[in-house]
Amino acid sequence: MSFLTTLASAFKGGGESRVPIARGFVSPWATAFESPARRPFDYTRSIREGFVANPVAQRAVRIVVEGVGSAPLLPADETLTGLVTAGSAGQSLIETVAAHLLLHGNAYVQVIKDGAGQPVELFALRPERVSVVPGEDGWPDAYAYRLADRTLEIACEDAAGWPEIVHLKSFHPGDDHYGAGSLAAAGQAIAIHNAASEWNRSLLENAARPSGALMYETDGGAELTTDQYERLKAELAAAYQGHAHAGRPMLLDGGLRWQSMALSPADMDFATLKAAAARDIALAFGVPPMLLGLPGDNTYANYREANRALWRLTLLPLAGKILAGLAHGLAPWFPATQGGATLAVDLDRVPALSEDRERLWKQVNKAGFLSDKEKRALLGLETGDTP
Repeated sequence: MSFLTTLASAFKGGGESRVPIARGFVSPWATAFESPARRPFDYTRSIREGFVANPVAQRAVRIVVEGVGSAPLLPADETLTGLVTAGSAGQSLIETVAAHLLLHGNAYVQVIKDGAGQPVELFALRPERVSVVPGEDGWPDAYAYRLADRTLEIACEDAAGWPEIVHLKSFHPGDDHYGAGSLAAAGQAIAIHNAASEWNRSLLENAARPSGALMYETDGGAELTTDQYERLKAELAAAYQGHAHAGRPMLLDGGLRWQSMALSPADMDFATLKAAAARDIALAFGVPPMLLGLPGDNTYANYREANRALWRLTLLPLAGKILAGLAHGLAPWFPATQGGATLAVDLDRVPALSEDRERLWKQVNKAGFLSDKEKRALLGLETGDTP
């Protein structure tokens, strides 16, 4: 047996062992020569700047998470459905999990059980407080929940082998433990949008244009004294600066001349730059820009098509990922012999997909070579006793 075969057999472990994993390695030299103005990603700061303070990002996130949270579910086990649709700390569980998964890239759901070991509540943990505690092979052994100076370690499974935490994550090609969130991808666009908004606010405070220059002209070339300069600057700040004094006429003494200044083309590009950054934010969160009221976007013919694209490309995949993850985590309590833990969105009850459903029904109804029973089976309906 060759060395490579021996090594492969050791990793296989009889076909039951898993290969070791680890977090993606990042060389310390990878960021050594980056611009100091480019700050490393910080989730807490990004939430404050990118969600709380940015209207485009906040609206895009709310459209996605509220849509996922309101998606109708197919009939399933009443206990399972009750666990998933119940609130989590006063909020919708699915909506909260969708927000964590969209923003952070990771969602952690703690399974709270009663004395008999049955799940009674699902609680969504804040992802920035949770970290993976890997075992010797790199696979998670536990999860550390940190709050200030306190750390609580929660095992993946309890002593009886029942799950304690359900970890959902978005795909990250360079990390085995954590997923990649959309907030990090939208960070640069959010920073540009916020900077453009601050620029426009500053212009508004100065009569929505550069105030211009006050020039002192004399025949002898004399200059203003220090006292005269300070007094003139104080009078300008008190009587003419700010949006409350916009358009107020100026009274000048002899030798003073006001030279107005207009915005340059580069300054005027800030409006275009802000709109482009807003579209990049919408792109990162998977929301058609038309639904956010952004100007200059004609990708979709109307709001109906944009809403359908939102459901098909963003809401349904995210809802399916969350429901499948929760069903897999709760499967030990809902064995396959009793129907299993199945959770899925009821597409027939989604208003945005009504036209697609109607088109499908017409196509199936025109298939004369199919019996009524086959047509119902093709549409996912109960066949009953129809011949």
